[in-house]
Amino acid sequence: MNKSEVIRNTVKFVQKTLANAEGGHDWFHIERVYKNAKLITKRENADLFIVKLGALLHDIADYKFHNGDESKGPEIAAEFLKTQDVSDQDTAHIIKIIENVSFKGGNEKQIFNSIELKIVQDADRLDALGAIGIARTFNYGGFKGRALYDPRIEPNLNMTKEQYKASTAPTINHFYEKLLLLKDLMNTETGQKIAEERHRFMENYLHQFYREWEGLA
Repeated sequence: MNKSEVIRNTVKFVQKTLANAEGGHDWFHIERVYKNAKLITKRENADLFIVKLGALLHDIADYKFHNGDESKGPEIAAEFLKTQDVSDQDTAHIIKIIENVSFKGGNEKQIFNSIELKIVQDADRLDALGAIGIARTFNYGGFKGRALYDPRIEPNLNMTKEQYKASTAPTINHFYEKLLLLKDLMNTETGQKIAEERHRFMENYLHQFYREWEGLA
């Protein structure tokens, strides 16, 4: 099976698997990350096949929708890649990307590293920034029944991985606990450049949000 066929099959598999997914983690999220990853790879010396498969499969079973189980995504991806005759070496690399791509709180240390992981990670983080990042954040907050904002509840920047996964804080807090931190966590020059513009957009949005909240605009 050639690589182009593997990619086409993977696209179909992900589309089918995520057909009923929450709007911020559906096929269209995967497609945007896939496009971001291909764009970033143009400026990097990386294995495009690994990048493409890592991007397509990175959220095949997000732990947030599987009772916090971080093993389900890698397991599903590994089973699928086996059907595509992807080599054991490439499969192992892709699984490492899936296991390490998520934010999981600002204090979580990443053990595995590769340029392919860095690219997929940047591509995924870019989709958490800017206009789409804002839309996804409030969509997920609504999905979980969270408050928009509660000035009595301050953001927590020192959460453990477990606390981050279990947090039920208002959606606005997520901007400070994750989204606004991402700009300085980008791995690649291309990712950094795009992140800076999207970061500014979110800062402007928050400024307007607070003005409206206080009845000033």
